[in-house]
Amino acid sequence: MEFKDYYQVLGVEKTATPDEIKKAYRKLARKFHPDVSKEPDAELRMQEVNEAKAVLADPEKRLAYDQLARQYRSGQDFQPPPDWDAGFEFSGGGFEEADLGEFSDFFANLFGQGGRAGGRRGYQMRGEDRHAKVVIDLEDAYHGATRAITLQVPRLDAQGRVLSREHTLNVRIPKGVKAGQHIRLSGQGGPGMGGGPAGDLFLEIHFTPDPLYRVEGRDVHQRVPVTPWEAALGASIETPTPSGVVKVKVPAGSQSGRRLRLKGRGIPGPEPGDLYVELEVVLPPADTDRARELYETMAQELAFDPRQRRGARP
Repeated sequence: MEFKDYYQVLGVEKTATPDEIKKAYRKLARKFHPDVSKEPDAELRMQEVNEAKAVLADPEKRLAYDQLARQYRSGQDFQPPPDWDAGFEFSGGGFEEADLGEFSDFFANLFGQGGRAGGRRGYQMRGEDRHAKVVIDLEDAYHGATRAITLQVPRLDAQGRVLSREHTLNVRIPKGVKAGQHIRLSGQGGPGMGGGPAGDLFLEIHFTPDPLYRVEGRDVHQRVPVTPWEAALGASIETPTPSGVVKVKVPAGSQSGRRLRLKGRGIPGPEPGDLYVELEVVLPPADTDRARELYETMAQELAFDPRQRRGARP
């Protein structure tokens, strides 16, 4: 998938005002609309122009897109970075699948149902609900926490330029929250019209990537290094987990990749998840004379060939 420079598509500067974007769109629409254009690629060009307008004419989507566009060039190979839109506050929900069929895969990946930047507005008494993706530590889901979360909210200045305003909230992270779950903050959404109540703000929870842990629903997986003698002879070891240090019994004869289930040690909840410990046998280095001597003794006295075991048949 290639990165699309929407400013290049419309032929405007990155500092273009809403009026300039609207004017550029109208000019290109007259040129490429399939009903009137004689250009051979009119339909494709019109799709690109519509797509660019859908992003750049919307202050919310434009603010998030501008931050992403600083890192890429038009035509560059592109995959959306994980949580690229975290920390931005958006109104509405995602585009429907029927809407996305009119646009490219690039647009759908950024602004479809999976991206919070999609959305349509409607005039109503009650304020719009707003959405934002936030990233928390896994430990917060185990213990609960109160965190100050800062969101980027777009606004237009007197010249119609899109600016960013920070919106900081103290948010209580409930114990047992899962990735993908929404925290609802009543009255923190868009302002109401005609004296109506404000909408709500929904925070979609994501976990900070951690090399120690992998999360699936409420289950948590982690790799734990063990020595060859702990794996061969069995041992009781201590290892850190998101809920604190726990003791793990390593069965004798364990190999790398063996999974041990610690029931109920996953993310808390009415039905708490489990913690799966995957053993990883780590060899000590042969970096001293004594260490090399011990390895040589093992090589001589232990009749062990791992390649023969792999090819053995039951």
